Amino acid sequence: MKKILTLFLSLTLLLGLAACTSDDKPQNTPQNGGNVQTGAAQAPEITTPDQENERPEMAEGGKTLVVYFSMPETTNPNNMTTEEANSTVVIDGEVLGNTQYMAYVIRQTTGGDIFRIEPEVPYPTDHRTLVDLAAEEQENNARPAIAAQIANFADYDTIFVGYPNWWGDMPMIMYTFFEAYDFSGKTIIPFNTHGGSGFSNTIATIQQLEPDATLLEGLTISRNDIQDAEAEIVDWVNDLGI
Repeated sequence: MKKILTLFLSLTLLLGLAACTSDDKPQNTPQNGGNVQTGAAQAPEITTPDQENERPEMAEGGKTLVVYFSMPETTNPNNMTTEEANSTVVIDGEVLGNTQYMAYVIRQTTGGDIFRIEPEVPYPTDHRTLVDLAAEEQENNARPAIAAQIANFADYDTIFVGYPNWWGDMPMIMYTFFEAYDFSGKTIIPFNTHGGSGFSNTIATIQQLEPDATLLEGLTISRNDIQDAEAEIVDWVNDLGI
C-alpha cells in the first residue's frame, strides 16, 4: 500500500489521479464527481471528490479549465491490493486516482475550473474486468457516452486535458470528449499518468483530432513517481507562463 500523505491546508499544495500497469493496462476506477467546479487560486486547499459536485456553475469569463478522466480502483484507503495502490494517492483518508491528483494540483496552481469526465455507464471496479473492457473498447473503436457536458465551453481558451495511458492509447472515452467539443482557436495542454509508456502516441492523436487548436508541451508522470510529484507539476505549470 502507498503511504498516506498528510495534507496541510495552509501552505502545502497536495492533490490526486489515475494510471496503468507497467505495460499500460488500466489500473483505475470511478468515483463521484463530474460537474464543472469553479474556484479562485487562493488557499492551497485540495478539493475532495465529494466537494467536486458542490459548485456546478461555470465561472463567468473563465479562461482556464482542467478536464480529466481518472479511474482509481477503490475508494477505500485500507487494505488495498497492489493494483489499487498503483492507481491511487491517499490524502487525509481521501482516495484519489493518480490522474485526478495531478488534475487537482494543476487546478490549484492555475486557479482555473475543473471538470471530471465520467462515463454514462459506470466502468467496472474489478481490475481484470476493467482491463478487458478497455481492450474491447479500443478494438471496437468505441465511443463511450459521457454522463455530463461542459456548459459554456466557449468561455475557456486554455484547456488542460488529463488521462491515464490505457493499452498505449488514451481511454476511448477521451475520443468521445474531443469529438464533442470545438477546440478551434483554443490551447490544449495534455497531461497523463502511466505505468511505463508515457504519452505513447497520444499527443499526435490529439493534434489530429484537434488540428485547429494550439497544442503545448504536456507532462507525463509514472505511477511510481506521482506521489512525490507535486513540485514537478507546479513548476511545469508555472513554466508554461499562462
